Amino acid sequence: MSGEKTKKRFDLYIIVAVGLLAALVFAASFLRILIPTPLGNTALHLGNVLCLLSGLLLGGLNGGLAAGFGSFFFDLVYPGYAESAPYTLVFKFCLALVCGLIAYAGGRRGEKAGFNILGAIAGSLTYVVLYLGKSFLFDIWFARTEVATAWADVTAKGIVSIANAVIACVVAVPLAFVIRKAVSHTAIYKRVMK
Repeated sequence: MSGEKTKKRFDLYIIVAVGLLAALVFAASFLRILIPTPLGNTALHLGNVLCLLSGLLLGGLNGGLAAGFGSFFFDLVYPGYAESAPYTLVFKFCLALVCGLIAYAGGRRGEKAGFNILGAIAGSLTYVVLYLGKSFLFDIWFARTEVATAWADVTAKGIVSIANAVIACVVAVPLAFVIRKAVSHTAIYKRVMK
């Protein structure tokens, strides 16, 4: 019975951690600066910082769930973004998944700075490629725009996406180190991050 009780408590800690980080991703996504593009808007925002932080603190799968669900619910409530919510769920999940898989590979558990940096960069680039690919295909197939217009739109979004990626990597990696150090002697660390 003791093993079953420990397993349930462990699962509950993970569920709470995923929910907490999803809520932080959701809230951070509101901190944004809208930037017009030829076919709409894109934004500089802090959501990706928390998406990477989710992968660095919780690992690939759990971090991906936090990033995906937090971003998904943001898109559902933010005006004009609801139609992209399913894509956002998958793309942000992939961002944190790739980041966490690299940071946690080989038993590193997100504790090696070099692999955290590599994971953050790879996760961010994964998201940028998915987002820009989807934007280009949407512009061509559904918006029925000319290829040149679609490229102009994707170029503008690409510049902002790369800026978001750089900001996210520069902030999330040291922030993960600070948080990990601050909670290293707590039950949360032992049950969720270790």
